[in-house]
Amino acid sequence: MKVFSDHSRRVPGRPAVRALVAGSVGNFIEWYEFAVYGYFATVIAARFFTPEGTGAAEGLVRTYASFALAFFFRPVGAALFGRLGDRVGRRPVLILVIALMTGATTLIGLLPTYATAGALAPWLLTFLRVLQGLSAGGEFGGAVALLTEFAPPGRRGLYGAWQSFTVALGLLGGAGVAALLASVLDAGQLGDWGWRLAFLLTLPMGLGALWLRLRLEETPSFRSERVRQVVPPARAVRAAIVLGAGRVMGWAAAGYTFLVVLPSYLQSTLDASFRQALLATVLANVGFAVTILPAGLLSDRVGRRPVMLAGALLVVALSVPLLNLLQDDGTSNAVKGVWVFGAGAVVGLMAGPGPALLSEMFPTSVRYTGLGLAYALSNAVFSGCAGLIITESVERTGNVDIPAYYAAAACAVSVPALAMTKALPGAASWKETDADAGDRADVRDVVRRDRRGGGRTGPRR
Repeated sequence: MKVFSDHSRRVPGRPAVRALVAGSVGNFIEWYEFAVYGYFATVIAARFFTPEGTGAAEGLVRTYASFALAFFFRPVGAALFGRLGDRVGRRPVLILVIALMTGATTLIGLLPTYATAGALAPWLLTFLRVLQGLSAGGEFGGAVALLTEFAPPGRRGLYGAWQSFTVALGLLGGAGVAALLASVLDAGQLGDWGWRLAFLLTLPMGLGALWLRLRLEETPSFRSERVRQVVPPARAVRAAIVLGAGRVMGWAAAGYTFLVVLPSYLQSTLDASFRQALLATVLANVGFAVTILPAGLLSDRVGRRPVMLAGALLVVALSVPLLNLLQDDGTSNAVKGVWVFGAGAVVGLMAGPGPALLSEMFPTSVRYTGLGLAYALSNAVFSGCAGLIITESVERTGNVDIPAYYAAAACAVSVPALAMTKALPGAASWKETDADAGDRADVRDVVRRDRRGGGRTGPRR
């Protein structure tokens, strides 16, 4: 598909590094919170969604329903904050987003439970989850636009991969905090007040992120775009959003299945202990983190789509064998750990190049909105609903292989979207103005030309 890639040709080193840190830290906080919510899902279910006479499984389903609802507000946040970010700039909107995210997450740690506030408690929690969904929808598009628009020539894949890498760090941070609290507190303390500490830790992190973003400069691409005011056809933008969502849906579904939903699945379905489930998740997230930056760097050499295709195809092939191995009591824990690590690593192959691929599909004038909506729509359906769909399906059918089928099916749909190279109807008039490592076959020549500073600024034929 033909895309815009109108990033500036040269970016000074210091602003680029500052943007890398400030853009990434918000993603860390966002995914730290989502990880903590997922890891403490059984505790939250008992405190907020399980009144007397309600079963534990039903409470867990309600917890994941609240989880999913927040994801469905992500596209709203992507559209709202994306529009603002494309009109007034990336910097002011990212400052607003981090303030909203920090406040909502901190307040979760202060909420009264069902035993104290009755039916009001789950509604208050859901409201704060909605605010988090709105802020998260505005975070991704702005952060990726910031990172890739400040990236030096030939390094958009690597810079964009930092967004996914801080997602991995956030998930690992959430798992680490949950594991630490589970180790130093007994079950009663953890359920009564210990879980709150994980959410309250967001406050100092958010204040630090806010300080970093206040010191940011606006991106060179946005400054130059304000002079040109080039706006592509709305029909072409919609087509690119749909294609972008299809390209990342496998990443969204497999990522949440293996990196977030896994602890509750292991506990509720395979009778694993809380510590065992967290250990498995930590291993998966370490594998995820290890491959993200190399995958982004590799995509600067060979293209975004080939690397992401490899990851999607591996998920299709290996999801069922992985889950069957985890269910096998005769398999050693060491072997299971290696396979769980590998599952996370495969997801990293999609997450590394994904941000740059989406960024390169949209011009500066609609980049914040376009890539944010593509990502948010995909995540709303295939990430936010993962826990709800998997838990409810396993409960109703008794089929413990549901998580594998879910991840594999989503990746199977992503494969043709990633393989597509022709422009969709309505997008054919878009002009390529810079190196497109996402869709061009001659990416090596393009990247080498960029690094020498000799890339053409006009459209290629």
